[in-house]
This record gives sequence, structure tokens and C-alpha cells, in this order.
Amino acid sequence: MTNDQPRIRQNYLAILIAAIACFLLEAGWYSFFISPWLVGIGRTAEWLSHPGVNQALQFGTALVAEAVMAAAISCVTQLTGAQTALRGIKVAALLWLGFVLTAFCTEYVFEVRTWSLLGINAGFWLLGMMLMGAIVGGWK
Repeated sequence: MTNDQPRIRQNYLAILIAAIACFLLEAGWYSFFISPWLVGIGRTAEWLSHPGVNQALQFGTALVAEAVMAAAISCVTQLTGAQTALRGIKVAALLWLGFVLTAFCTEYVFEVRTWSLLGINAGFWLLGMMLMGAIVGGWK
């Protein structure tokens, strides 16, 4: 019996670096778009500093979620052909289009959220996922 299944080899350091890079991009992105983002979610700057907000939980969740995404992008990149930065970017963009954008659009239309908020949130994930794709695709 032969095993024609491609073997997936996760590079955990690349996944960690990709997650951290995405996390840092996220910090910069939302710092830049803080005012329209707050308007879009119906919150104020004062709300962000509310003592009930657990920033360790928020940041930890974001970093773990980004590591899971980086690992998934790595898997799909390897399963679709040669592992390259360009393939990683393409895979990430396709996964974003097929899952993130479609899920956000459905959620936003039912929650009656603004297109500008969709642009901020989905725009970040497109860039963040492509960044992670470049890292996990290019780092063998």
C-alpha cells in the first residue's frame, strides 16, 4: 500500500513569528483606525479603559487565534503545491475571501453594521492573513 498523501510539516517557529507579526500589524492597524472603529462598534475611548476589560485575555485570545490561523494557512499552502511565500499569500487571500469576508458580510448585514466597519475589520484580516501566509509559506 502506498501513501500518496502529501506530508505536512509544520514549522512552529514560523507559525509563532507569523502570529506575532499579525498581532503587531493588528495593534498598528487598530491604533490608526481607532476613532472610526469605535464609532462603528458604538463605543467610546473611555470604554476601552473600563476596569472590567481583561486585556490579558483579549491579547492572549488574539495571539492564540492568529497562531491557529497561521497553522491553517501553512497546512493549506503545503497541500496545494510548492511551499513559497507567494503561494502562502495566495492561499491566505483565498481563505480570507471564502471564509472571513463571507462570514463577516453575513454577520454585518444581520447586525446592521456599517460598511466602513466591515472595511476596517475585514481589511485588517486580509492584510494580516496575507502577512502570515508570506511568512509560513516562505519559511521552510
